[in-house]
Order: sequence, then C-alpha cells, then structure tokens
Amino acid sequence: MRLIRFALISAVILFALATAIGLLLPSRVIVSRAVDIAAAPEKVRQFTHGIDRWKTWVAGMGDTSVHVFNAADAQIGNNRVTMQLQNDTTYVTLWTGRSGSPQTSTMRIIPLGSITTVQWQFEQHIGWMPWERLGSMMNDKILGVMMEQNLSTLKSVTEQ
Repeated sequence: MRLIRFALISAVILFALATAIGLLLPSRVIVSRAVDIAAAPEKVRQFTHGIDRWKTWVAGMGDTSVHVFNAADAQIGNNRVTMQLQNDTTYVTLWTGRSGSPQTSTMRIIPLGSITTVQWQFEQHIGWMPWERLGSMMNDKILGVMMEQNLSTLKSVTEQ
C-alpha cells in the first residue's frame, strides 16, 4: 500500500512540475525563414500565387497523398490547407491537422530593388498541457529545415 501511495504522489508531483516548467515556455511558437531572390516580385509570384503553383518548389507536392482542389484549398498529407488571405505581398494559409490543431502560415514577398525577399513563417498556439509545450521546442528543428529547403528550391526555380 505504501508503494502504491508513493507512486501516485510521485506521479502527481512530476505532472505538476512538468506543467509548471511548461507554463514558463511561450504559448505561441513562430518558426520563420527568409531568402533573397535575384528576381522581380512578379516572377516570384508566378510560383507562389496559389497553392496549385507550389508543386514546382515545395517538396512532396507531387506525392499521391497531396490533393489540390483549387488555388485556395488543398489536402497535403494529414493537413488541410486553406488560403485565408492572398494579395500581391502576403499569403496567409491555415494548416489544420487531423488532431484539429491549426497552424497559420504567412508568406511575405518584399521587393528591395533588384532583389526580392521571401519571408515564410509558421505560427502555432500551444495549449497548457506539458507535453504540448515541451514538444513545441522541436518545431524549429522540424519545420525550419523543411522551410529552408523549399525556399532554396524556390530561389533556384525563380532565378533560372
């Protein structure tokens, strides 16, 4: 009986400690990457204006698990991607996974003379559960690498 009580109290204390540490972490995580492209903004928009145009530079868009319904709506793997805002300088998409946790992706096209900067970010709001907060520390390692590779491909394709 003592052992069971000790295990139960230890589990409660560990959960409380993990929750307290997790609450010290931010509730909003932003992963951002940017690339400078030696091309006019109009040429960059040819590849970014609409989800249906991403297949030339976003890895995995040619996969069978990707279904692009139109320029503003797609199913990419386990994520439903919906265009929320689209104008000449900003694209905002909502990525909703099977679990229902949404991420907002914002892509900005910033003209700077003969160079165009493309800045891409993912933003996710994290709940209070300790495993959500602690797990969010991996977002930069997972999303950041993928974003860098895709932006590098976009630069190569656009500068041709």
